[in-house]
Amino acid sequence: MLRGPAAIPVALNVNGEAVTVRVPPRRTLLDTLRESLALTGTKRVCDEGTCGACTVLVEGRPVYACMTLAIACEGKPVETIEGLAKDGELHPVQRAFIDADAFQCGFCTPGQIMSIVALLRENAAPTEEDVRRAVAGNLCRCGAYPNIVAAGVSAGRRKR
Repeated sequence: MLRGPAAIPVALNVNGEAVTVRVPPRRTLLDTLRESLALTGTKRVCDEGTCGACTVLVEGRPVYACMTLAIACEGKPVETIEGLAKDGELHPVQRAFIDADAFQCGFCTPGQIMSIVALLRENAAPTEEDVRRAVAGNLCRCGAYPNIVAAGVSAGRRKR
């Protein structure tokens, strides 16, 4: 009988909370977040790093969780869409998405938001072109791009 690799403990810091999960060495961050930690806001779509729906922040930088091993994130801060709202208040990017009607089906929305959050931490006053570049790796099959860009620019204004 063939068996997979034994699960190993991996210490993560997810949304500011220290957690240890036991996962096989080849387990992706996406699978760890969704299956081990029940954080299902990060979406599985392509599972090959081409759509960006699984975008999370690791050490403040956007990464595709479907292409990142959980073990590679040991000891690093990982932020998901679930960690953005504080004390019942939406993050300015989340609020801007609602106000700009920047989603249709909503499946790409968490990844789009996380990419814009990372942008705003580097550039508090992004232009439309800055936002377009930031979400270039996030596909929206519904075509809500104009509203997504507007939401990103608006969120920058809100944060100032």
